[in-house]
Amino acid sequence: MRAWRALRRAAAPSSSSSSSSSSFPTDGKPRRRAWETSLSPLERVRRLLPPEEAAAVARCAAAPQPPQAPPEKEEVAVAAPRQALGEAAAPRSGPFRAGELALAEVRRKHNSTLKLLCRLAAEAVLSSPGGLLPHRDIIGQLPGQVLRTASGKRLLLRRPSLDEYVLLMPRGATIAYPKDISALLMMMDIHPGDTVLETGSGSGAMSLFLSRAVGPKGRVLSYEIREDHHNLAKKNYRHWRSAWEIGHVDEWPDNVEFILKDISTAAADLKSVTLDAVVLDMLNPQCALPVVHPSLKQGGVCAVYLANITQVIDLLDRIRSCKLPFLCERIIEVTHRSWSVLPAKLKHYKSSQMVETQENIEEPLQNEYEEIHIEDQAVLKESECNESLSGAAETNHSVPYIARPSHWQEAHSAFLTKLRKFRPLLS
Repeated sequence: MRAWRALRRAAAPSSSSSSSSSSFPTDGKPRRRAWETSLSPLERVRRLLPPEEAAAVARCAAAPQPPQAPPEKEEVAVAAPRQALGEAAAPRSGPFRAGELALAEVRRKHNSTLKLLCRLAAEAVLSSPGGLLPHRDIIGQLPGQVLRTASGKRLLLRRPSLDEYVLLMPRGATIAYPKDISALLMMMDIHPGDTVLETGSGSGAMSLFLSRAVGPKGRVLSYEIREDHHNLAKKNYRHWRSAWEIGHVDEWPDNVEFILKDISTAAADLKSVTLDAVVLDMLNPQCALPVVHPSLKQGGVCAVYLANITQVIDLLDRIRSCKLPFLCERIIEVTHRSWSVLPAKLKHYKSSQMVETQENIEEPLQNEYEEIHIEDQAVLKESECNESLSGAAETNHSVPYIARPSHWQEAHSAFLTKLRKFRPLLS
């Protein structure tokens, strides 16, 4: 800035004198204009500075600059993670392929949805209450599209999540529901790389969630006493892994070891294993505690999945009578309450008026996704309540909504008990 100001001050007198004098000075030599020179801007500024400062500027200009990385390499280094992320996400958002699992949703009366799970094959056909849909019409389509069956019924096709697969997969024993499994995973505080013991493989629902929680470096030991349950759990786990590998870049970890054996006789097998957590899903979990607690690390959690509160009482009584090193921290019951939030449709008669939701109307709608318009605004304004509804509708350009608990609720309930292993005081 000082250099430019000096340049402006030096140029001011010359410009003023040039307006009052001729183009040639008194010595007869022509004046050399600034724009006629071929000097660089830095050289012009340097000539206006004192000699000491001009020399410093020249030294700085002549000093070698540190080498800089080419911009192409920087752009490649930044673009590489983005490209890898795009490649990892591409197969998940890609079209359906043969051998993959697909979930079809069919809308029914009373705002209910029927979900159908199928494994895609070129020669197979999806059978639904709305008609038939060949699998070849699904293969190659992107998830999230609506397709029509042979009879014209619409089906929404997408990939199933793990909890949806668990609820729709073949089962022999009653499964542990995803809402309860989520609470159990939080109780045990499982991290990737942990070693977890499960007693009661059942249909494999808990095994799948534990496999994802411990990751590729973790390990799950699943004991089952019944052979039919043991085989079904392995089959469901294998089917999910094979379908996952088709639709994703990364493989589902093969970290579950299904063991057909009674846990009460497996004390010798667990001597060389250190368990980070234990989950018991069996009829008499108090029989397994004396066997598993020596292998459970100090401070580790044993989560127990029980059907009723009397089983919880028997479990705690056995811990007290046998003086097992477990402290009961929590006993919870997980409940979910579903709600219906739908646009209201107004029906008016000569002497009364009734507000209903779409789920109470039996006649089929022409378009299930378009907004329902209010038909008679004059009758709607007869009462205060209806007047406020119509005002909100006119202001927000929408229809009134009705929210209430759904008529269908998930009735399954279970009691989750959290036991913490501690070190007893030395006598």
